[in-house]
Order: sequence, then C-alpha cells, then structure tokens
Amino acid sequence: MKLNTIKRAAGALTAPKRVGRGIGSGLGKTCGRGHKGSFARAGKGKIKAGFEGGQMPMHMRLPKIGFRSKMAADTAEVLLYKLDLLDAGTVDFAALRAAKLVPSTAKRAKIVMKGEVTKAFVLKGVTATAGAKAAIEAAGGKFEE
Repeated sequence: MKLNTIKRAAGALTAPKRVGRGIGSGLGKTCGRGHKGSFARAGKGKIKAGFEGGQMPMHMRLPKIGFRSKMAADTAEVLLYKLDLLDAGTVDFAALRAAKLVPSTAKRAKIVMKGEVTKAFVLKGVTATAGAKAAIEAAGGKFEE
C-alpha cells in the first residue's frame, strides 16, 4: 500500500444535494423546504430546545419530585470500620480531617454503619446513623455535643 493509492471506501462520500436546479431534480422551487413556516425561511429554522409547537412542554407537564438538601452536599460520610484507623480516644471533625477520612470541601461529618468498630471512641460534634451509634456504644464509645 502506498499513500498515493489510498481511496475512500465505495459509497463513503455522497454528493451534496443540488437544490434549486429545476423541477426535474426533485429539489426545485421550494428546494426541499416545503411551503411556508419557520423552516422555509432563511435563517429562521431554529427552535428552542424543548419547544413542542406551542403545546405544554414535557418538562412543564411532568410533576416535580425530589429535593436535595444543600446541607447533605456539605456532609461527608465516614464508614464505621474506618474509625479503627484512628487512635482510641476523643474524635472530632478536625481529627477526621487530619486522618484524611473527610475531604477538605466538607463542612460536617456523619458516621455511617458499615463494618465493625473494636475501639472505644468519644465522638464530639459528629453525627451518626442509628445503626452506627448503636455499634459505637456497644464497643464502649459515647457521643458528646
């Protein structure tokens, strides 16, 4: 194979439509644009995304459901078994951030039940799910505000 012998595959390149070339071409007179309407006009063929011809659009017809709290977006989840990486004692938000269990963008932390905890922790200023709270208290830990 040589560079000067390379060709496109058969049918890969189609000729452009030649509009406005008489009745026999099939694309004469209106040039495939139909009669009247916005698509027949020059430069007016665009419509807004979601526009449905004046009918009530889908995004307005459907019910609005769901809600995401901004507070939830600022809260980092810490898995219960990862607490064992820390030294037993008092654990607060600063200690979790220092251990890189919480990202720098988070403003608060919540302990989530996954795995087991073996050490006794005193948690200050950190919330927990009901299951995580029970597991921490069963291991001899407690929560302080």
